[in-house]
Formats: sequence, structure tokens, C-alpha cells
Amino acid sequence: MNPIARKVEALLQGLPVPVAVELPAGQRIGAQSAAVTLSFGNWSSLSSMAAGQIGRIGEAFVEGKVSLQGSMRDLMSVAASLLPGHPAASEMQWWGHLLRRAKSLAAHSLERDAAQIRHHYDVSDDFYALWLDPRRVYSCAYYRDTAMSLAQAQEAKLDHVCRKLMLRPGDRFLDIGAGWGGLMFWAAEHYGVDATGITLSQNQHAHMQREIEARGLQGRVRALLCDYRELEETRSFDRISSIGMFEHVGKANMPAYFGKIWRLLRPGGLVLNHGITAGSTDNDQLGAGMGDFIEKYIFPGGELLHVSRVLREMARSGLEMVDTESLRPHYGRTLWAWSDALESRLDAAREVLRATSGNKNAERILRAYRLYLAGSAMCFEHGWIALHQMLATRPDGQLEGIALRGAQSDYPFQRDYIYR
Repeated sequence: MNPIARKVEALLQGLPVPVAVELPAGQRIGAQSAAVTLSFGNWSSLSSMAAGQIGRIGEAFVEGKVSLQGSMRDLMSVAASLLPGHPAASEMQWWGHLLRRAKSLAAHSLERDAAQIRHHYDVSDDFYALWLDPRRVYSCAYYRDTAMSLAQAQEAKLDHVCRKLMLRPGDRFLDIGAGWGGLMFWAAEHYGVDATGITLSQNQHAHMQREIEARGLQGRVRALLCDYRELEETRSFDRISSIGMFEHVGKANMPAYFGKIWRLLRPGGLVLNHGITAGSTDNDQLGAGMGDFIEKYIFPGGELLHVSRVLREMARSGLEMVDTESLRPHYGRTLWAWSDALESRLDAAREVLRATSGNKNAERILRAYRLYLAGSAMCFEHGWIALHQMLATRPDGQLEGIALRGAQSDYPFQRDYIYR
């Protein structure tokens, strides 16, 4: 037997579910009755499995060089067991960080950011509608009650954000990276705010425009197709949210990003920054090829920072962090809900993507998203990546008043206002 095949056969003995592997020459090794069967079209991809290079196996699957039978949940259980070490552990030397910073600066021009966002979000609205909740909230849900459905948990998340921001009727509210408008519409209809949402996705912008008219919110809600850097600073906002967006900013642009928010936020106002953070203090990309897979197929230009580094950049801009909450387990559950929904509608997803991307690209996109959703769920469950909501204020310098003396903002002394 080929030495690579012998190594893979030995690996199969210790996996949590029975796995069979079909070799390029046609032989079958592993379990006779398998929960997961992987068929390899070449020895190079099999070598990646032997080395625990999960991202490269994923790339081979997307490109049709590896085929899969079995559930994504079982596959991810196998993938986690094949990893040679902790994928969030840093192996990068100092010069690697310098190169990564130079790449970050070059990768986040206005034009490239717009192209990268559209690469992901303008795949097809109908495709996303198959596996997102009815409001198309494409960010971590909040399972206030473990019995909640995905749709209920997404509404709970929208309300959790609005409560943290203490939204009130008439507040000037800005949502940076508004997606399909779920938070903006919730805030306008439940809290009476004057809302502005921005996106770089043409599909999302068109959807929000239609929804504004359908909901009769003209004049009180507006959607803008622009980059956060292009927003005029002639008017300030009482409240600002950025939900699932700052992962696209790039670490080299963090000072400019938080500086822009500081200038847009009125003194004493509140901002909620919600996004994916790195699971390690020193490594901003997952190892074993997983980070490279996401960069190539899903989020080109995406970069993760540890929450400690995000808070440092926030503080340097003049924003004061007043509350930080980890929602990592919530995102693991959210992603499995998305993955299960997509897996249950693969034929419909394939047809939708064929209509917009052609037969060949449809299969590549669908395979990439299947691995991305399930793989991300696995990573959040293991704590290899995280998610944090960071509530901050722009202090106004005012020390007057009795109840809030010294607060210098609208933020109250007690956290329980969020949950009342």
C-alpha cells in the first residue's frame, strides 16, 4: 500500500465517527459501515489529509477533487480530530507580522473593500434567503432562551442591541454595515429612531430601499450605498452600531475606523461594535490552511483581531469601553442553524445559484458555503475564534448632575437596564 494511504488508514482508527476513504486508484480503506466517506481524486489531496491540512482538503472539495458522503456535523467532528495542533496557536515570526500589516494596508482601499464585500454578499439574495431567518440577519443570534428558534433568537439579538444602546424615540441612529436592514428596521419600528444604514452591497442596498417603501418608513429611515469612510461628518449621531462589519476593516485601518466613529458620535453618545474576534492574542488567522480557505473562497480581505487589541484601538481613538460581552457559544449555535438549513435545501440552493452564477460556479459556491458554515460552527464551539459585543461611549467631559455625576455619557451606572 502507498505510504500516504498507510498513514491515512492509521489516522482513521482513532476518529470519533466511522470514516471510509476511497483512494485515487479505487481501493477503499477504513470503516465498512461509514458515517462519512471521502473519495479522493488525487494523491496530493490525500497527502493534505495525512498532514491535517484541513483547509487544503476543503479547497480540493470545492474544486471537485474530493467528494463527500455524510453529514456536515459528522464531517466537522472528523476534521477537528485530524488537526495536528491548536489552529489558533501562533507560529508566525516577527517578519510575518510585518508582511501581514503591509498586506492589510494594501488590501483595504475603498475600491478593493467594495469589490470584496460584493464578492461575498452579492452572490444571490435568494440563496441567502434559503438558510437565513425571515429578516435575513446575517450575524450572531442571541439565544436568550435555549428553546428559541433561529428567527426568535435573531429578534432577541436585535432587541439586545437596541437595549444596550438605550435607543429612544427621535434618536439619530447609524448602522454601519446594515446588511439587509434587519436592525435598522427593528430599531425604527420598535424604538422610534431616525435611522440611517450603510452598506457596500448593491443587492442589500436595493433590498433595503424596497423595504423602506413597503414599510412606509420614508423620511425616517434611509439606506446609503457607501463606505464608512465616505460618510459626511456634518451631522452627528446619538447612537451607532456596527454589527458583523469590522472584520472587513483590516487591522491597519482600525485607528481610522474608530476615529471615524468618534467623530460621527455626539459627545455622550453610545456605540456598539459587534464582531468576530481572534481566539489567540498573537494570531489573526486560523492555521491548518483554514484561514487561507476563508480568504480565498468566502471573505477576501477579512482580518481578525483579539478582543484585547480591538479594545486598545478603541481606547486610543478616545472611545471609553463601558461593557463587553462574549457571544461565542451563541454564534456556534447560529452557524449550525444556518448550516442545517442549507443542508436541508441543497437542491433548491443549487438551482438558485445556477440561475445567477452558471452550472460550474454554482457547485463551487455551494460547496464553499457548506464548508464555511459548518467549519465556522466547529471553530466557535472549540473557541478557536470568538465574538464580542463592545459597548463604548464618547465622553462629553461633563461632571454635572447628581444621579450620573462623573459618567460623562448616557451610560448608566448599573448594567441591569439591559435586561429589564
